[in-house]
Amino acid sequence: MKIYTKTGDKGMTGLFGGARVSKDDIRIEAYGTLDELNSFIGALISSMDIEGQNEILIEVQNRLFTIGSNLASDPSRDMITPDLTEADIKILEDAMDNMNENIEPLRAFILPGGSLAVGLCHQCRTICRRAERRVVSLNNVSSVDNLIGKYLNRLSDYLFVLGRMIAKSQGVKEVNWEPRKT
Repeated sequence: MKIYTKTGDKGMTGLFGGARVSKDDIRIEAYGTLDELNSFIGALISSMDIEGQNEILIEVQNRLFTIGSNLASDPSRDMITPDLTEADIKILEDAMDNMNENIEPLRAFILPGGSLAVGLCHQCRTICRRAERRVVSLNNVSSVDNLIGKYLNRLSDYLFVLGRMIAKSQGVKEVNWEPRKT
């Protein structure tokens, strides 16, 4: 099977269900940003190993494909796509609650970085926030399942807490933001 189709050479791409849209359509931007996030999560997984978190991140990668398949489907057709559930969101919330029991309470804004894994967590978090913004933009023109926005919002929180947990496990000191004194 050839990976190239040549059907996108003129700036158009196909949705599941057959509709053709511009490659800069907000729908394509939304699920393309999810694809970018998924790739960075793969790099994050490769850069760290905290008990239980790699398994959660692989689950996240699977859910990002679930969301992507939903967003990549032609909204004018009644398509059956994999579903996202409240249980998927609860996995993230429970993981955050468990990690928060083992890290100091947040008392200031912290700067991203300290190690490659911590930096990748923050990069994933910011890509996730962008994906969430793209989904909001898409929802302004075409209905999007409200669990998608909720999941992405919770995922960005999870990635922030995970970054803090990684810093702790690696003995990396978090650096607080120091606003300029005037």
